[in-house]
Amino acid sequence: MKYRFFVFVFLFVIVAGMGAHLERSIVADMAVSGSAFLASLPAHQHQSATFSLGDEERFNWHYIPRSRKGIPLKDLTPAQRKLAHAFLASGLSPGGYIKATQIMFLEELLYQVEGNRARRDPDAYFFSVFGQPSETGTWGWRVEGHHLSLNFTTHDGKLISATPSFWGANPAVAKGGPQAGLRVLATEELLARRLLHSFQADKRKKVMIDVEAPRDIITRASRKAEIGSPLGVAMKEMTKEQAQLLMGLLEVYAQRLRRQLADVELKKLHGAGLDKIHFAWAGGSEAGQPHYYRIQGPTFVVEYDNIQDNANHIHSVWRNFENDFGVDLLKEHYKTSHQ
Repeated sequence: MKYRFFVFVFLFVIVAGMGAHLERSIVADMAVSGSAFLASLPAHQHQSATFSLGDEERFNWHYIPRSRKGIPLKDLTPAQRKLAHAFLASGLSPGGYIKATQIMFLEELLYQVEGNRARRDPDAYFFSVFGQPSETGTWGWRVEGHHLSLNFTTHDGKLISATPSFWGANPAVAKGGPQAGLRVLATEELLARRLLHSFQADKRKKVMIDVEAPRDIITRASRKAEIGSPLGVAMKEMTKEQAQLLMGLLEVYAQRLRRQLADVELKKLHGAGLDKIHFAWAGGSEAGQPHYYRIQGPTFVVEYDNIQDNANHIHSVWRNFENDFGVDLLKEHYKTSHQ
């Protein structure tokens, strides 16, 4: 199994250059790159990669190593892979694209560390398209494999959903070999711990919701995100510096997406009320200890945990309570159109 890390540097340069071409909308980029990718597939692969928008497979997402539908990278020719990576990059920022491809690369490290176990495969990342790629129509797409699930839904020339959005890392920090020190989701951990340590006395007690971290993210791979009332400390109770740290942490998650998409997501948070966003922590507060945190607002939740494998195995996810997969906005559209 060969997977060369240095190719990511080359691909990053290509993706970074995309920022100079802002005259075409992001949805148009997705439609063009998605159409080009599908056009490269022979009939049997095209059939495997495509589904109707209403197919239940669209909601069959997960972040564990398991069998999946769609077309995997390992079944593609080198030319098809280039188009697949361009499709992936159409929804992500340069930094987000690097994180996504590094997550894929971590499967190679696991393959080596675990004694060449067959289920670890950096090419077992599947592309699925729901509906027909279009600049103005309604369709969606997904890229998914172990520790990565990216779900996008577009309608009427706009991206109406970029969730569920799951990003994981195992190992969280590579301990040995040529990639020793590789830390794909470093900022997600370090910035959150910095925020935790800024709380003192009663606020520290309030932000710490449990001495033990849960075994996994609470929303898991549910079709609809449900997690209960917000816990921890609300932004309105924080100092200016703490509020800035929390917003900085949210930006780390949002800015995995293309810049314009990230700006839209952050604007939604402002519209729903920043003061209502809560930050909560469970588990150990020091590096190397199992821990979990949650950022929850009226419309969304971000969950993060680093518990498994001696706290060297990260799960993180961004969910929208009402509009994962674009369900809520599409429902309203079809209701209005029918009337």
